[in-house]
Amino acid sequence: MEIFRPIEKKDNRILADLIRKVFREYGIDRPGTVYTDPSTDHLFELFQTEGSYYWVAEDEGVILGGCGIYPSNGLPEGCCELVKFYLSKESRGKGIGKKLMTKSIISAKEAGYKEIYLESFPELAKAVTLYEEAGFKKLKSPMGNTGHFACNLWMIKEL
Repeated sequence: MEIFRPIEKKDNRILADLIRKVFREYGIDRPGTVYTDPSTDHLFELFQTEGSYYWVAEDEGVILGGCGIYPSNGLPEGCCELVKFYLSKESRGKGIGKKLMTKSIISAKEAGYKEIYLESFPELAKAVTLYEEAGFKKLKSPMGNTGHFACNLWMIKEL
């Protein structure tokens, strides 16, 4: 039975490896993504930033994935970004991702955010469908200054 908990320092290496494995799986392992972003190796430290939260899904000590919110550079006041949302291949299609995303959305509301922005890729079609089902709408161009210039799909959700 999976549990959902805040990120811990011991999760850094496991989550970085999981994220990069997903990027290789979908052929999106390129510069300008979290694949090459140095913060991917230090998620616990990153999510000590005020206004950020990161949830980890775990089953009997095995990390299944994670999802968080972050006040990314350049976003409008009251807007955060849904970030680092990845699941292991074995964990997909079981509702775990939806629960992780829901926990992150609730954290954003509780933190007083009014909107959630995200960046993704069409290659992650199942995730994009999940975003749309949660009320995210596609944008024509990126917002903020995340540094992830390779992303080519942008969405926003009002809270």
